[in-house]
Amino acid sequence: MDAIELLQHDHRMVEQLFRDYHAAASDTQRRGVVELMIRELSRHAALEEMMFYPMVRKALPDGARRADEHLAGHTAVKKLLHDLDKLPAGATREADLVRRLRGAVEQHIRRDEDELVPEVRDHVRQEDLDRLGRLLTQAKQSAPTRPHPGAPDRPPGLTLLGPVAAAYDRLRDRLQGRPST
Repeated sequence: MDAIELLQHDHRMVEQLFRDYHAAASDTQRRGVVELMIRELSRHAALEEMMFYPMVRKALPDGARRADEHLAGHTAVKKLLHDLDKLPAGATREADLVRRLRGAVEQHIRRDEDELVPEVRDHVRQEDLDRLGRLLTQAKQSAPTRPHPGAPDRPPGLTLLGPVAAAYDRLRDRLQGRPST
């Protein structure tokens, strides 16, 4: 998959996780889905911030402004993920946070797919999108699995702190018995 197809695949997976959350039969099942949402959205955001938005900055005529607008949306999503990450299974705030997260994620997806993706396709060569897709696939294995709303959201700070955050996240995931795939 090229970079855009990979990121859109992530979008479809997260949309399915929201449906799974509402179909879950117990607090334990819902919490399991929330943990998957946290992991997948944290990875997705980190990869976009480290690799996709820097390309947007360079490739689009107004790329810096566009990337900054999308990064602002990431901040809200990461704060909601952070709040969800702190909750225990069955917490009364969980459903409200998931509802708010869903709204923020749906807005992100619409803006990415309706506005940004067509412009990126027009300005970036297919070979470059293919190469970035391969790099994103590799980077996904070592991306942070938890939200870090206070961390830098662009290189070079993100490039330096991202691997440290990812290692810390994986240790926490292991200690808390969270799934690793």
